[in-house]
Amino acid sequence: MDSAPGFGTVTAPGTAPARLPAFAALAVLSAWLLAGCAAARTRPPPAEPQVAAAIVRVAIALVGTPYHFGGADEAGFDCSGLTVYVYERVGLTIPRTAAEQQRAAYPVPRAQLAPGDLVFFRIRSRSVDHVGVYSGDGRFVHAPRAGQAVSFADLDSGFYAQHLAGGGRFRESQTR
Repeated sequence: MDSAPGFGTVTAPGTAPARLPAFAALAVLSAWLLAGCAAARTRPPPAEPQVAAAIVRVAIALVGTPYHFGGADEAGFDCSGLTVYVYERVGLTIPRTAAEQQRAAYPVPRAQLAPGDLVFFRIRSRSVDHVGVYSGDGRFVHAPRAGQAVSFADLDSGFYAQHLAGGGRFRESQTR
C-alpha cells in the first residue's frame, strides 16, 4: 500500500495501520525535542562548596538586621535585597527581584537543595514573590516582612512548605 506524500503509517499494537499527517509527526518530534531541552535545563549545576559556604556565612551574619522594603544594605533588607546583597559580598551578581532571580537560576528540586541555593515562594500571588538563602538541614535565612528582622525559617513548617515554589542555583560563571 503506497503512502500519500506528507503522510506516514502508524501502527499501534493489535490495530490496523493508521495514517499520520506530516504536521502531526512534526508536532510529536518538536514536543519530544523541547522536552529534552527542558530536561537538560532542570539538571542543576553542581554546588560550588567554597562559594556556597561563603554565601551562607554572610546570610547568617545578617540575622537580626531589620526589614526595610526596597532595602539592599545593612541598614535593612527586603527579601530579594538580602539575596542580592549576600551574593554580591561573595562576588556574584544576580537579578534584583525574587521573580527575576527564579527565572535566571537553574531550577533545583527540594531534595537536591544545597547550602547557598535560593528558595522561592509564592506568598501573596501566583507568581514568585519571596526568596531566601538555603542554609542546610531544611532551614533558610530570609527577610520575612515589615516589622520583622532577617531570621531563620524552616522549609518544613506548614506555612513555608505550603508556599514553596522551588529552589534555584547560580553558577559562578553565569553571574558575572
